[in-house]
Amino acid sequence: MAPSPGLIAVGRIVRPQGRRGEVRLEPLTDEPSRLRELTECHLVPPEAGERRRVEGVWFQDAAPVLKLGDVDTLDEAEALVGRLVAIPRGAVRPLPPGRFYPFELAGCAVRAPDGTVLGEVAGVLAGEGEGHDLWVLRAGTREHLVPAVGAIVEHVDLASRSVVIRPPDGLLDLE
Repeated sequence: MAPSPGLIAVGRIVRPQGRRGEVRLEPLTDEPSRLRELTECHLVPPEAGERRRVEGVWFQDAAPVLKLGDVDTLDEAEALVGRLVAIPRGAVRPLPPGRFYPFELAGCAVRAPDGTVLGEVAGVLAGEGEGHDLWVLRAGTREHLVPAVGAIVEHVDLASRSVVIRPPDGLLDLE
């Protein structure tokens, strides 16, 4: 289940919270406090997103709780479990220089410093490395995990959809 390219998932509904239609979220953002700013969202599926009004977001035991308009009962909240909460791509805040959202990197060509095409970024495993992200590099039918660290990632150019990496020997077995 993934939102359309125009939507970015910021949370997943994991269970009802209370008896008035509130739902508890698993945040899919590195700054869950931003969820308080939501005034509307899209529920996925469907992939195009079902637009919903947000009546409020608060935190209980450090977990975000969402109250959607027109969801007023425990049964209505239970029916939403598993759906993604998404926002339009244009509503995503810009990041400081040198930082990128995973959706921005997906599909970028990955090259060696000499220009040799190594594959493309198929995804990002956030925080899966020891204190860093791992980028999933798809090379043909194979996938490789590339640590997103300065010693390996030399340059990211989102405008040209290109990433230059200098993988250490043995990281990529491209044969």
